[in-house]
Amino acid sequence: MSSILVIEDDENLRVALCDNLEDEGHTVTGAGTIAAGRAAWEAGDIDLVVLDLMLPDGDGYSLCRARREAGDATPVLMLTARTLEDDLVRGFEAGADDYLSKPYRLRELMARVSALLRRAGAPHAHPALTLGGFTADQEARVLRDPVGGEVPLTRTEFDLLVYLMERPGVALSRDDILDAVWGTDVVVDPRTVDNFVSNLKKKLGWTEGCGWHLRAVRGVGYRLERG
Repeated sequence: MSSILVIEDDENLRVALCDNLEDEGHTVTGAGTIAAGRAAWEAGDIDLVVLDLMLPDGDGYSLCRARREAGDATPVLMLTARTLEDDLVRGFEAGADDYLSKPYRLRELMARVSALLRRAGAPHAHPALTLGGFTADQEARVLRDPVGGEVPLTRTEFDLLVYLMERPGVALSRDDILDAVWGTDVVVDPRTVDNFVSNLKKKLGWTEGCGWHLRAVRGVGYRLERG
């Protein structure tokens, strides 16, 4: 059983979604404002947040970014009517792990919730990976830079980086990446991979001369390579 926080200002949508999640066996808390959502989130013991973007006292982007900056890695599924590419990119940059547009299909939403919860609790066989001075501790789910500082990554960013670090020099298709990182039971726009790769490059600060690069492979996807 997982604890899920639903932050949605439309009461009918919030109540219906909470009821559906409870029917799946989850413990659900509903909030209709940023203030109420922040209080419930900061209280802890939340396994997943379903977050609307446009709320009466603020926006979900700012709330998600603030929690990430505070070191909170709770998976976040943004649920919104805003579906332009710029909106999706802004959501991922704020720290979202997944993004679903309204009106949503209930079975797809439940599949995405299950996939996020499963990834969050999945065990790892290998505790640490190193690359270009960075160390990914899979057991602690922490990425450290060459001087030992912690690099703030979302759960999905961490999973994506580990997947790439385990396969250096291999050209990986976007579909393979989506299946491995997001799961085979959810439908995700392939452009999502591009957004997350872009975010990783920014957070890692990899530049010419650092020794490693995330190369785009035309018509395929990405390859992590040395040089």
